[in-house]
Amino acid sequence: MAEMSQTVRASGGVGDVRPDSAATARLIGLRYPWRRLVFGALVLAVAMVIAAGRGAVSIPLGDVLGVLLAGLPGVAAPADVPETWNTILWQLRFPRIVLAAVVGGALALAGAAYQGLFKNPLADPYLVGVASGAGLGATVVLLTGIPLMLGAFSLLPMAAFAGGVLAVAVAYLVARSSQGTPLTTLILAGVAISALAGAVSSLLLIRSDPDLRPVISWLLGSFISAEWSECLVLIAYLVPSLGLLLGFARVLNVLQLSQEHAAVLGVDVEKVKLLLIAAATLATAAAVSFNGIIGFVGLVAPHVVRRLWGDDYRFILPMSIFVGATFLVLADTVARTIASPAELPVGVVTAFCGAPFFLYVLRRRRTRLR
Repeated sequence: MAEMSQTVRASGGVGDVRPDSAATARLIGLRYPWRRLVFGALVLAVAMVIAAGRGAVSIPLGDVLGVLLAGLPGVAAPADVPETWNTILWQLRFPRIVLAAVVGGALALAGAAYQGLFKNPLADPYLVGVASGAGLGATVVLLTGIPLMLGAFSLLPMAAFAGGVLAVAVAYLVARSSQGTPLTTLILAGVAISALAGAVSSLLLIRSDPDLRPVISWLLGSFISAEWSECLVLIAYLVPSLGLLLGFARVLNVLQLSQEHAAVLGVDVEKVKLLLIAAATLATAAAVSFNGIIGFVGLVAPHVVRRLWGDDYRFILPMSIFVGATFLVLADTVARTIASPAELPVGVVTAFCGAPFFLYVLRRRRTRLR
């Protein structure tokens, strides 16, 4: 390692790293592409405006923009816009679209973090059991006669959040040893916990009343009951996760070399693993707690970013947020319009898009490994 003379500042992360190796320089020292991030934000904004105009009541894009701008101080509402359109947009569509964007961004960010941590583009936010744990928590509340409301608070998102966090915590404690936390063991522990939680959920479903539609709807994901208050609560949970994961982007770059390289560079690998897993789990559990389990967003978005723009996690993490948010906003728009007046669970749409993509990625990896 002596020939790799590098300067590192590690304070919860890695600071400036000046590698002598050209390959390492390509991985760590890339210039941060701000213009692409601005482009991603603009694409997301356009997708959200288009989504707001689509639905059982079609609203022209110009009127959508007028109603949206009227929410700013000092901007008058368009005189020719019906009041019902204002109600539809501000009480139904805008909160739903914002919530879909926040959930999509959270799942994509967590997926990118897991893919970097496990060094595998097939990893997703549900890899170590958070989905099954959240599903079990929601199933318990929906099927066991527990009151859905506790005062002014709904127990469903609380139970789903607690179930997801608890499942990952158990998997981590099972995988943890005196020598550290082997990532392969963590994955296997997550698979076991997921199987156990799934078995308990299935038992509850079998022993429940015939009407399972609320449970199935939650398990497949839906934004039909989105409210502004849910957006605010979810954002409050995601802010610390977002800050922590983006702050460790440089460390994820270093971890792509090897854990040994990272340790030589002054990174506390075990501490980094714990913090990354905790932040990604918090983001994922919060994302699924209100709206159910929505698959493939955290798999597709980071992989698209990596394929188009390279392997620098200083860019992959923030750009994945925009790609995941745009993907889920468009998927939810399709879910609520393709079978109008009925509505599909958004998880069905993301599965139709994500499953072929997953098979494509898997096929490419098998071909590359031959």
